[in-house]
Amino acid sequence: MECLDLTECACTVLRCADGDEKARLTRRYVDAIAQNQTRVTIGDNAPDLRPNRPDAPELLMPHKMPKRRNAGSLKSKIILLHAIAHIELNAIDLAWDMLARFAPLHNDKTQHDGGSFTLPTAFYTDWLRVAGDEAKHFLLINDYLKTLGAAYGDYPAHDGLWEAAEKTRHDIAARLAIVPMVLEARGLDVTPHMIEKFKSQGDQDTVDILEIILREEVDHVRIGRHWFEAYCAAHDHDIETYWQGLVREYFHGTLKRPFNHDDRAKAGMIRDWYEPLAD
Repeated sequence: MECLDLTECACTVLRCADGDEKARLTRRYVDAIAQNQTRVTIGDNAPDLRPNRPDAPELLMPHKMPKRRNAGSLKSKIILLHAIAHIELNAIDLAWDMLARFAPLHNDKTQHDGGSFTLPTAFYTDWLRVAGDEAKHFLLINDYLKTLGAAYGDYPAHDGLWEAAEKTRHDIAARLAIVPMVLEARGLDVTPHMIEKFKSQGDQDTVDILEIILREEVDHVRIGRHWFEAYCAAHDHDIETYWQGLVREYFHGTLKRPFNHDDRAKAGMIRDWYEPLAD
C-alpha cells in the first residue's frame, strides 16, 4: 500500500460509504503505515463536512429512535449490538476527521493557530491508532451480528453522533474536549454495566468483545486528554475551567451519572473536572 499521506488516507476513508469497507480500509492503512513510519507525511487534503454513509441504516433524530423492549431476548441483544456498531462506525470517522481536519496545525506548515500552537506528527499517528482500534471494534461487532443472522444497517440509528464533529470543526480544543473527553468517556461509564448484564446471561462471546472495547477506549480518552492538556499549556489555560467552559458551550445537557471513576482515572480524567457538570 503506497498511501502514506495521512490526510489522503483520511479523506479516502471518510468518503467510503460502506461500513465493512470503511473499517477494512482503515485497518489496511494502519498496517501499511506501521511498516513505513519514516515515510509518513501530513498532507493538505481537507475532509468534507460529513462522511459518506450507506443507504442503511435509516438515520433518525435521537428522540425518534424506537424504545428497546424485551430485555434479554435475542432481538434486544441484536438491537443493542447494532447501536454499538453504529457508534464504532462514527468513531472511525471521528478519528480520521480529527487527523485531517486539523492537519493545518502540523508543525511543518505555515498556517497554524495564531502563531502559538502547532502539533507534532505524534498527534496524527495517535489518532491513526485510534481509527485502527475503532475499525477493529466495528468489525468485531458486525462480524458477530452476522453470526446472529443480522448486520449493520438492519435497524434505525440516530444521527446525533456527528453533530459534535460539525459543531467543533473550527476549534481543536473544543473537538478534544467534547469527542474523547465527553462522548468517549461516557462509553467508559456505560460499558461495564453491559458487560455485567451479559455475564449474568452467560454470554461470554459478547463479554469478550465489550471488554476489548472498554480497554481500548480508556486509551482513546487518555489520548484526547493528553492533547487537550498540551493545547491548554500552549495557551496558558487552566485545564479544569477551560474544559468545563467548552463543555457548557458545545455539549447540550449535563453529564450523566453513574461515572466509572476507576477507568476515567486511568485515562487521566480528574473527578473535579467532570463532577460539577453532572446531573
